[in-house]
Amino acid sequence: MANPTPKPKQTTAIDHGVGSRIAFLRAANGLSQSALASALGVSFQQVQKYETGKNRVGAGRLQAIAERLGVPVASFFDPEPETGLENGPTLLRVSGSLELLRAYNQILDDQIRRDVLALVKSAARLAHSRAADRIASGD
Repeated sequence: MANPTPKPKQTTAIDHGVGSRIAFLRAANGLSQSALASALGVSFQQVQKYETGKNRVGAGRLQAIAERLGVPVASFFDPEPETGLENGPTLLRVSGSLELLRAYNQILDDQIRRDVLALVKSAARLAHSRAADRIASGD
């Protein structure tokens, strides 16, 4: 009796999570799939497959991706926020978020970055407070 042909390893939820983090970090760095693919020496279709979790990313390739994106390999495995609602790929779908992230990424001065972050946080608190006031007043 012949041995059955072994099935290729199926991707897992971890592979999908790693892929979505690759996509998030690539976009946050302002790189296209083609640019990342070129830096890695693979096709952009391969990068798509990594990002969608269709293909697993080997350790060496993951290290190369991390180096190109300027992050530690561990960033691809960090747990999602507890709410599960504010993960990177979801936040990037919010209108203007990618442009804001790209502009912030272009600020080289650390103090200016901290000031911009403080300003955005203040604006978010103000908007939240106003929304809460409207709800309380029945508007």
